[in-house]
Amino acid sequence: MSKLRVAVVGCGAISIRRHIPEYEANPNVELVAFVDIIKERADKYAEKHGAKSFTDYNEMLKEIKPDAVSVCTPNVLHAPVSIAAANAGAHVLVEKPMAVTEAEGLAMIDAAHKNGVYLMVGHNQRLMPPHMKAKEILQTGKLGKVLTFRTSFGHPGPEGWSVDGRESWFFRKEEAIMGAMGDLGVHKSDLIRWLLEDEVVDVAAFVNTLHKEGTDVDDNATCVLRMKSGTIGTLVASWTYYKGGDNSTILWCENGVMKIGTDSDDQVIVELRNGSVEKYKVGAMATNEKQTTSGVIDEFVRCVTTNTPPSISGEEGLKSLNVILAAFASQDTKQVISL
Repeated sequence: MSKLRVAVVGCGAISIRRHIPEYEANPNVELVAFVDIIKERADKYAEKHGAKSFTDYNEMLKEIKPDAVSVCTPNVLHAPVSIAAANAGAHVLVEKPMAVTEAEGLAMIDAAHKNGVYLMVGHNQRLMPPHMKAKEILQTGKLGKVLTFRTSFGHPGPEGWSVDGRESWFFRKEEAIMGAMGDLGVHKSDLIRWLLEDEVVDVAAFVNTLHKEGTDVDDNATCVLRMKSGTIGTLVASWTYYKGGDNSTILWCENGVMKIGTDSDDQVIVELRNGSVEKYKVGAMATNEKQTTSGVIDEFVRCVTTNTPPSISGEEGLKSLNVILAAFASQDTKQVISL
């Protein structure tokens, strides 16, 4: 089988830490092009892989005609790059948030359908071992209905993660559009939808800039969500967890409670009302400080090479994005937003 010819657009932190090394580790992939507005960043990886470097993604698509493209740009470029790639006949893996408006997301989905290519969104939380184990347990029915939940994602902020530090595009609203909610909150809206196999119908939220000076993108958000089933819960995203990051979820159910990511040793803990306790060591979740394989790249490559539509599709990504957009609308209007 010939290898999948992949181009990476955007050579910043997410490419360096996840996309590029995971493509390198996949035997079915050939990295053929790298694009970045800072040409030296693209040059570095192009030289390593005998690939070509570009500063213009349209030029790359025209010349290279890749089979697939990873879109790892600032948020505002996710839609235009993805649509251009799809129109060039390439399958697309786009980082989250997939877009910055619902209209953009719909246009991306439409472009993929029209061109007969796959559109997958990099919601890696679905593929983290603790979350996969948690869903497996929920599906047994032993916990009964999920009544309430709390899901949280926080760290000290992208200045410690981005290749540009405090000068990163993450803090420039014209490029990022959204801050902690686009970076972390959308991960958790996607996770809770997937875990509960349920949809968010109402959102009330406080989304603010509390501490990151010199920026007007949000650094904290607390949201109340109501699901179609009636389940209610909170979603928290923060860039100001300066000591002790958090990527945890607690589900309070009819027959007990499930704690995911609250304990470093036992990543999933189930405490049943009958007094029994089950603890599962299934492997830690990836953090900015400690990278583990995300699973996203291997899943994307598998989908393309086996002609299998991705489960983390553009349609799924859009539903998760719409929860975040509703949170911003709630903050702006001081009202509960119905989806």
